[in-house]
Amino acid sequence: MKLNCPSDMDKLEIARRRISTVMAKTMDLYGTPPSIGMLYATLYFSEDPLTLDELKESMGMSKTSMSTGVRKLEENHFVNKVWQKGVRKDLYEAQKDFYESFIGFYCNMWHRELELNMEAIRKAEPELKALLKSSDEEVRRLAERDLAQLENGQNYYKWLEKLVKSLESGKIFDFIPKLEKEVD
Repeated sequence: MKLNCPSDMDKLEIARRRISTVMAKTMDLYGTPPSIGMLYATLYFSEDPLTLDELKESMGMSKTSMSTGVRKLEENHFVNKVWQKGVRKDLYEAQKDFYESFIGFYCNMWHRELELNMEAIRKAEPELKALLKSSDEEVRRLAERDLAQLENGQNYYKWLEKLVKSLESGKIFDFIPKLEKEVD
């Protein structure tokens, strides 16, 4: 009786499926459904950029789902739209530099966090300062405490802004260098 041994191509596909499954699970950490993670994995292992139609065929998902998924991946800096001479459809490729994906994703999120919170602090601060003149002692005490907390928040957001700038400029790598490919 002859056993069916997997071919080398089968073994390659098994290894890729294993990595793709983990990529899909990891995408969940970024607030992305596993199906979009599988979409990223498909692009990651593709040698060439793919169109939405090619992705649809490969993944068995609707073109609308593909479009939504690719847009989400593009917004989160995991996928890039590329141009190729003679091709009229949009082409997409995975961002394979995980450092760039990390920086793009987190800096994007942190910019939004900074903007929202600093705007809230800018609006709340004068309101709280005005309450320091309240005739109600309890209100004054609470306003003073809240202002101290806002100051701590502002310090954090100033630090976060410096972190974002160091990531975007690449200066972070002066302190924590990228790891080079290890040689066996």
